[in-house]
Formats: sequence, structure tokens, C-alpha cells
Amino acid sequence: MASASTRMVYPLSSDGVDSRYDYDWAVLRTAMEKTIPAYGPYQQLQSGVAMSPQRVLLEMSAPQGRINVFVRATSPELEQRFLPIRLPVDRGLLGYRLLLIRAADQARFASVRTLDDLRQLRAGLGKGWADVSIFKTAGVEVVEGSSYAGLFGMLAAGRFDFYSRSADEALREFDERHTSHPGLAIESTLLLHYPLPRYFFVRRDAEGEQLARRITDGMEIMLKDGSLNALFQQHKGRLIKKTALFKRRLIKLPNRDLSPQTPLARSEWWINPLTGR
Repeated sequence: MASASTRMVYPLSSDGVDSRYDYDWAVLRTAMEKTIPAYGPYQQLQSGVAMSPQRVLLEMSAPQGRINVFVRATSPELEQRFLPIRLPVDRGLLGYRLLLIRAADQARFASVRTLDDLRQLRAGLGKGWADVSIFKTAGVEVVEGSSYAGLFGMLAAGRFDFYSRSADEALREFDERHTSHPGLAIESTLLLHYPLPRYFFVRRDAEGEQLARRITDGMEIMLKDGSLNALFQQHKGRLIKKTALFKRRLIKLPNRDLSPQTPLARSEWWINPLTGR
């Protein structure tokens, strides 16, 4: 049992309007609350310095870096460099993808039926994102942008044809940005799926190992007592329902980068938004 307070510092995004992480930090906070009896008090702080994704990794790689926990879609490189908590924070929702497109291109996308059809289009993704290799392996051309916010402008300018976003991100981001980018739209007929778990990561040191145990225990408690699903529904349920995913044409892409330790067999951790379970 730890008597000292557990201190966690998570990154502040450098991308301005950015609500992508609100749910993740709520999960982390709740996991800490659930484990106070076993592990003692905690502090959860946000870095006072805005960080790009690359800066996050640099800070995490330094023993005295400004942060000691972050959340991201997993990749072989991340799992090697840092200690992953192999429980999908968003219950696998990140792998269900809608497409942000230019509204004038909707008819073009309505004719896409297969992965072969999708290969005629160019995807836009952030530099170094885990799903870059998924699209490239599937034979889809990828244009990488240096910043999350900049990708919206790149799409509007015709640098690529679609911006792959998770089912909950797409609606929220469209609501946040349709004024600044009025020519964009959410594609109305397609749903892509590839398994892409989103994990918390900590350092591979004694402090990180202790923090990983606490986060793991807390998230397992949350799954069992229903508080994880309650948070999930609070943050993402309305948006998922609004997308009517079950009415869309599903195109599956493989993710050959997944670790054998990915908990795919633990079905209770993975949600299927097509059925709601």
C-alpha cells in the first residue's frame, strides 16, 4: 500500500480548439478515485506547457520530463519505448472511422463500395499517427500533415480527399470547425473499421510501473461497476447515435501492427457501436 500521494501530470495539447482528450482524462481521474482505498491520495495535473505529439514523446523519454502519463493509439514503437496499460480506454471506438470530406465530393464517395474503390482516394492523417501504416498497408495513399489543426485546412485546400476520424470525433470536430471551414462535410455513406486500441502510457521505470498497476486496477474496477460505460455514454453516446453507424457501408482494413498482447479476447472491453454492445 502506497502512503505517498500519486502524482500524475498529463500533456496540454498545442492544437488550440481540441476536445479529443476530455473523456480520456475523465477516465484517468475516475480510475484514481476508485483506487484511493488501496493506493492512497493522488494529484492529477495538466502540464502548463502546450506540447505537440512529438514534444510529448520527448518529455516522456526524459527521466525528469514535465509529464509522466499520456494517451494515444498504440503502435509497436510506443509499446517498446513506454509502458502501455493494455486496456482500451475508449473501448475500441477509435477504430470505427467516419470521413471528413469536401461537401462537393459526396457523390464521389457514395460510389465507393470496396477497399479497391477506396484505394482511388487519398487519406489525410497526422505525421506519425498509428493508422498511417494501416492505410499504407491496405494500399491507400496517405498524405501526412504536421499538425492536427492544419489537416482541416489541407483537406479544404484539396491536398487529400478524406480525413479519417473516429465516429465520435467526426461530429464534434465538424461542429467545432464548420464555421472556419464551411466547405467541409461528414461523408454520409461509409464506415471504415480497423482495430486500433487507445492506451494510457507511462515510463518504464519504478514510478511508471506503480502508476501502471494503479491505473490498471482502477480501470478494471470501473469496467465491473459500470462507471466506465457511464462515462463512455456521457461523452460519446449521443454522438454515436447521431451517426447512425448501422446504416453505413462497412469497409474493413487490417491492422498488422497489433501486439500479440492486445486483449482482443476480452470481449467485455470492446464495444461494437453497430449494436451498441
